[in-house]
Amino acid sequence: MAQAQEPFQRIGVEEARKLIEEGRVRVVDVRNLDEWQAGHIAVATHVPLPQLLNTPAQSLAGDKAQPHLFVCAVGERSAVACEVAAMLGFKEIYNLQGGTTAWIKDGNPVAS
Repeated sequence: MAQAQEPFQRIGVEEARKLIEEGRVRVVDVRNLDEWQAGHIAVATHVPLPQLLNTPAQSLAGDKAQPHLFVCAVGERSAVACEVAAMLGFKEIYNLQGGTTAWIKDGNPVAS
């Protein structure tokens, strides 16, 4: 039996960095406030996952045609956020594999 395909694309740090540098994606960090304050991708918007789950339409208000990249610590909570975005009708959705942990490990800068 074939497994259902995810409504988002899992991408690595290099591809994510390229999309961000080109200004092609809205970056949404779904980690908790303490994690966010410890360091995040500079252009990211902070929308904690509980907030996103409680008020999805308000939390992700914006252009559904704009590509979105969701980020958490390792890529699990952001995958949930990707599913929510897909249910809201967003079309081009990316999940950063390895999350902020991989982003930092690869030598990329973070803001605090």
